[in-house]
Amino acid sequence: MGGGPIAPRGVTKERAEEYKGRVTPYVIIACIVAAIGGSLFGYDIGISGGVTSMDEFLRRFFYSVYQKKRHVHENNYCKYNNQVLAAFTSSLYLAGLVASLVASPITRNHGRRASIICGGISFFVGAILNASAINLAMLLLGRIMLGVGIGFGNQAVPLYLSEMAPAHLRGCLNMMFQLATTLGIFTANMINYGTSKLHPWGWRLSLGLAAAPAFFMTVGGLLLPETPNSLIEQGNKIKGRQVLEKIRGTENVDAEFEDMVDASELARSIKHPFRNILKRRNRPQLIMAILMPTFQILTGINIILFYAPVLFQSMGFKRTASLYSSALTGAVLASSTLVSMARVDRWGRRILLISGGIQMITCQVIVAIILGLKFGSDKELTRGYSIIVVIFICLFVAAFGWSWGPLGWTVPSEIFPLETRSAGQSITVTVNLFFTFAIAQTFLSLLCVMRFGIFLFFSGWIVVMTIFIYLFLPETKGVPIEEMMRLWEKHWFWKKIVLDDQQANNISGRESAI
Repeated sequence: MGGGPIAPRGVTKERAEEYKGRVTPYVIIACIVAAIGGSLFGYDIGISGGVTSMDEFLRRFFYSVYQKKRHVHENNYCKYNNQVLAAFTSSLYLAGLVASLVASPITRNHGRRASIICGGISFFVGAILNASAINLAMLLLGRIMLGVGIGFGNQAVPLYLSEMAPAHLRGCLNMMFQLATTLGIFTANMINYGTSKLHPWGWRLSLGLAAAPAFFMTVGGLLLPETPNSLIEQGNKIKGRQVLEKIRGTENVDAEFEDMVDASELARSIKHPFRNILKRRNRPQLIMAILMPTFQILTGINIILFYAPVLFQSMGFKRTASLYSSALTGAVLASSTLVSMARVDRWGRRILLISGGIQMITCQVIVAIILGLKFGSDKELTRGYSIIVVIFICLFVAAFGWSWGPLGWTVPSEIFPLETRSAGQSITVTVNLFFTFAIAQTFLSLLCVMRFGIFLFFSGWIVVMTIFIYLFLPETKGVPIEEMMRLWEKHWFWKKIVLDDQQANNISGRESAI
């Protein structure tokens, strides 16, 4: 039907230049404590690969794999192919997938802190169960509890960081989640390297040490303030403004506060955020919430992070050499994330995602060629080629660390309007954990069947996602989180979807006049 222009949704005008404030010590401390959730996510990703390569662990819980590992003449690509062993890793992410759906209404109705606390408690219980496991059922139950912690933590922490950070530094501060994740992975790899020498209980120490950051995450959740966005959404405007003034270090927060109030009024009018997110005007954010985490996992990074020791041992590295190599990749991942933090709010999201994709494609193809020519079912890589493989895997990990690693979480957490933000983050986490589960459960079988071709499989997906970013992701650098909707209304493709014909023609006319 015809008629006048549709009333603007949520924030009614662009006033980012009126935002005042700075990065206060209060924000830094809050972000550090909240990002502990990322370190737990990373620790649980990194610890499983090292533990599953320890003979004592395999002999106790996966004796058939232990026996197969000792047969030196069998197919190198298939020595760890066991679905129950894969379930030890993947059960974490299946549980996280389910928990993230439960966490969404809790995050919206009771605040970000509530989900952070729930995640911390679940992490703590899971770590204790894993460290004291005496049978496979107890081991898997501990992994499931860790997965519940991941579902709650990954739902709440990125939102918490996005909403606490000033708009001009949101990308950098939000990446503290990914930095903490990479540091957790590196820490896990180093701990595995040390505990592999502690016979026969080293694996228990590796799994149990996750309880320490889980404790700090729980305590931090109890001490941290709720975000001003969440407080205002719950109807507590006075407290919300007080927190906003404290974290910005100034009382001159009228513009940002008004944007939050405008967004919260619309948010409270939306009773069913999951139903609302399916509407046409929210189509771009929904697609990004699905494809960004999908592409992040289909880079193939998890075959390095989950199974680095297993992968390197399959290539002929000795046990200590494989753990050392995986620790090296963890260090590269952590340090490369710092590059992204330093440049994301200067260069923007798009250039990092595209350049990172190109570097990852190159590295995966080179590794596939070397393995295809120099490594087979019954022969190992020479020392020289082993070094080359490790170098290019490190270059691949570095590219992921300053591109898709942090930005795969940052972009989805900042593009949703308040009324669908918790639902959008829940979708992002659910999709990420679903594909993480799928890769974790199938990788050992895929490695056995596809062999070196598995690297070409993932590089093909990186080509697709790099093209997708070039065509369809607008630059979000410096755009206030409450004004993000206007990006889609100006984008060459998405404006055809989020606007009706009359609005699209009006905007096109204004752009042509300019």
